[in-house]
Amino acid sequence: MNSPKRLARRAGVLYLLIGIFGGFAQGFVYPKVYVAGDAATTATNLVSSSALVRAGIVADLFQATIWVFLALTLYRLLKHVNKSVAGAMVVLVAMGAGITILNAVFELEALRVATGAVNLASLGPVGSNALTLLLVDTHHYGLLAAQIFMGLWLVPLGYLAFRSGWFPRALGVLLVAAGACYLVDLLAAILVPDVSQKIHAFIGLVCGIAEIWMVGYLLIIGIRTDKSVKPQERILAETPTA
Repeated sequence: MNSPKRLARRAGVLYLLIGIFGGFAQGFVYPKVYVAGDAATTATNLVSSSALVRAGIVADLFQATIWVFLALTLYRLLKHVNKSVAGAMVVLVAMGAGITILNAVFELEALRVATGAVNLASLGPVGSNALTLLLVDTHHYGLLAAQIFMGLWLVPLGYLAFRSGWFPRALGVLLVAAGACYLVDLLAAILVPDVSQKIHAFIGLVCGIAEIWMVGYLLIIGIRTDKSVKPQERILAETPTA
């Protein structure tokens, strides 16, 4: 069990790094800069915090890249449960990471427009600010698109964790629930924005508990190794024979 435990700990470190870089980029820098519907303030924030925004863009690129390596590590750890489901998890992460990286390009271009790195003198200050807001708006809605995959990847992960016997079954169920919550939050933000504001905190709490529990379990325990579980034997027993 030493090799799976090492893989689990490695996955825990990668998951923690995603939380740190992603929390900095999307939880600290992004709200500090973006003011929905206010082009002048958003442009001013970008200029006054340009160094912070650049750091946030790099952090976003890092966390998206690390997310892919996390999925590959978890694939190696859990593919014995169901290789197809584990493969689907990796594909979903790759799609979400691609969208996240593309979003960072829009944020960088917004910064370039706001700071005058792109010559838009013909548009004037008002036109330049409007273009800056459009680019940041694109980044904002791109994050919502990426949230589809932030939720969907947790569903196969929760299933694999539940079936493996290496994690508490409640954790597997909670990960699946968190994946559903991400999707509900996304749909509410698009279809019923007023309702979204009321349920966002609750949904964020469910998702936060599930992912923090998973990170903590991977880092502290790794996987359950008590002999009474025997995950490999149970999986082999449940596999139909020809």
